[in-house]
Amino acid sequence: MSYVYPLSLPIENPIVTLTNPKPHLWVIELHNGQDNRLTATLVNKGLRPALDAVEKHWRERWRKAWDADDKEGGRGALIIVGRRDQDKFFSNGLDYENVRHDPNFFPETFNPLLARLLLFPIPTIAAINGHCFAGGFMLSLACDYRVMTDGSKRNAWLCMNEVHFGAVWPLSFTAILKAKVGNHALQRKVALEGYRFVPSEAHSLGIVDHLVNGNTAAVLAKAEETADHISINASTGVWGLIKADLYRDTVENIRKELRATSSIIADNAAKARL
Repeated sequence: MSYVYPLSLPIENPIVTLTNPKPHLWVIELHNGQDNRLTATLVNKGLRPALDAVEKHWRERWRKAWDADDKEGGRGALIIVGRRDQDKFFSNGLDYENVRHDPNFFPETFNPLLARLLLFPIPTIAAINGHCFAGGFMLSLACDYRVMTDGSKRNAWLCMNEVHFGAVWPLSFTAILKAKVGNHALQRKVALEGYRFVPSEAHSLGIVDHLVNGNTAAVLAKAEETADHISINASTGVWGLIKADLYRDTVENIRKELRATSSIIADNAAKARL
């Protein structure tokens, strides 16, 4: 099957663009307004179908490589980046005023996305090209690697700021924080203090893996270098299987999200799904 890139999603009003700059590399660009708020539409009609397209394409290449005993052909990696024409935001978080009134948003939309990224079968790299707040921070933590601007030319912060505006965390956020951020004191700083980490702090604490001096293009270049280095580890086909064991408890907790339900709520979930 042939694939045509760029793939713009949703077709009627694109806010996600998927490209395939190298045979083993896919890049998802988020461009929902200037600050990339994570809406139900962006997740359901943009990110999720983009992830489906990446996995389908990679698996087809992997099967051919496996049959041909081609150790290089099954390589693969995915980069997620904020819009390329600016250097201010990776994502400013959820579209909170809308999603807080939607009882289906976390259990039906955002939590499945986080679990999917957490277990994705090829390495994933968040190219954090600006501020990374709240749900955007969680999106980056669900990836395997984080490459961030060093903030020397323009401020860039990582922050879970829900404590400052009165939003309760879903279980999924707690599960991912415990899996990806090292110790109680640091978890407290992230969750209960809503601390704004500058890039150098985030790097020294292990929250991000690489810092880059430069603009979005430079951040993407470093993310691509990381992808080129680690993509070979997808070639055996077990990257996602190992993560399924590594993050088994995390995913189980993500799927435990409690919610009120009714026939109307269930029908709204079905309407969004179908």
